[in-house]
Amino acid sequence: MSKYIMALDQGTTSSRCIIYDKQGQTISVGQMEFTQYFPQEGWVEHDAEEIWTSQMTVANEALLKGGLTYRDIDSIGITNQRETTIVWDKHTGVPVYHAIVWQCRRTADYCEELGKDAALVERIRQKTGLILDPYFSGTKLRWILENVQGAREKAEAGDLLFGTVETWLIWKMTGGKVHVTDLSNASRTMLFNIHDLCWDQEILDLLGIPSCMLPTPVSCSEVYGETMPELFGGALPIAGAAGDQQAALFGQTCFSAGEAKSTYGTGNFLLMNTGETPVLSENGLLTTIAWGLNGKVNYALEGSVFVCGAAIQWLRDELHILENSPESEAMALSVEDTAGLYIVPAFVGLGAPYWDPYARGAIFGITRGANKNHLVRATLDSLAYQCYDLLTAMNRDAAASSAGLAGLTALKVDGGACANNYLMQFQSDVLGCEVLRPACIETTSLGAAYLAGLATGFFRDLEDVKTNWQVDRVFAPAMSEEKRSALLAGWKEAVSRTMGWAK
Repeated sequence: MSKYIMALDQGTTSSRCIIYDKQGQTISVGQMEFTQYFPQEGWVEHDAEEIWTSQMTVANEALLKGGLTYRDIDSIGITNQRETTIVWDKHTGVPVYHAIVWQCRRTADYCEELGKDAALVERIRQKTGLILDPYFSGTKLRWILENVQGAREKAEAGDLLFGTVETWLIWKMTGGKVHVTDLSNASRTMLFNIHDLCWDQEILDLLGIPSCMLPTPVSCSEVYGETMPELFGGALPIAGAAGDQQAALFGQTCFSAGEAKSTYGTGNFLLMNTGETPVLSENGLLTTIAWGLNGKVNYALEGSVFVCGAAIQWLRDELHILENSPESEAMALSVEDTAGLYIVPAFVGLGAPYWDPYARGAIFGITRGANKNHLVRATLDSLAYQCYDLLTAMNRDAAASSAGLAGLTALKVDGGACANNYLMQFQSDVLGCEVLRPACIETTSLGAAYLAGLATGFFRDLEDVKTNWQVDRVFAPAMSEEKRSALLAGWKEAVSRTMGWAK
């Protein structure tokens, strides 16, 4: 029996590969950043071919670093940036346009026009669990068909394929033999009926999307096909796939209804498992498929913040205040407070629970005494405030649901920024609950590894997986209620002043 699982983690700013053993321990890692394209204000693109080549490069790098060959690998699991939209020629494999990234707001005006029909917006929400927003794949796909010369004609002739990133990688790795999407990623397209588990013809007709472009929906844990032998020296089964946030929920072993996690990556994403019952939000959250496993579907409530770790990257790469992201913790602790600063990092609009594509980032409360350390601390604080907004909305939805869900008393965290002790303590303080950081904070790729391993028998069952989860540190709230209330009031005032700015 092979000893390890290969997890491909295709993120928004980098491609990574992590190889895990049966205990969920990291054996080796390969990572490579790739190019971000910003052709216009609010537009974000990637080169799909660069996504592919970088992902294969880091996969072979991880094998080399671990002194491994394909014979040591049981199977491959994939997790990916969601909603990012790729269209390619099914005969040549060449993309017809750059990948349009989940952060891209180019279809905001179109969504606003559609949004004038309140009944339509509600039908979309009831069917897909999503709000009408440029965040999701559907309107991005329509944009490509409408704006790339010849794309619509080729699509209607059956010559173009659509996929989110996991679909693209599976198609490429299998040499064009397998065109599938897992249920978790399908549920993020705004084209998929999460109750009937199929593409919704009414929405396809509304957006003018030919159904022949669409991949076949499959579960998150099954063998989809094998890689071309030349990629790794021999064929490997591709056995699991899930969008990055659902994979993180799985990697955090939140298998029971009411369990939740928050991932601090490029964005911040809070998900609560609601079991086999979809809970429609009345507080600005999304209803999504968590995973399909063993013939059953688990659903989740989700709050999506577009800018989290990306705000720290902004300090590093654009303002040059930081040399590296970990430096932010020491800078934040070097001052007693933010000197009254609030930063709202609405670089690409506001996600949940506000959903304002026209909001823009701002810094409030600047005085002569404010310095770069205050700015760094205020930026970190903004990440915690955004998570507070999500959790408040989620607790309201949980309390109102018929699924018997209770408000959260503890929150599991993961993602790169959760290594920042200052941020995690402040997060606990503003939430007023414990924050649990696991020993392995790379739970997104770990979730993909678990899904693949369950499909092949590498892991026996969910209980086998659960034994791997261990806590690293518990952060408990230590802030007075008076101070907490005052800080949150300032945050809410700051957010209100960013909304509708770019309209």
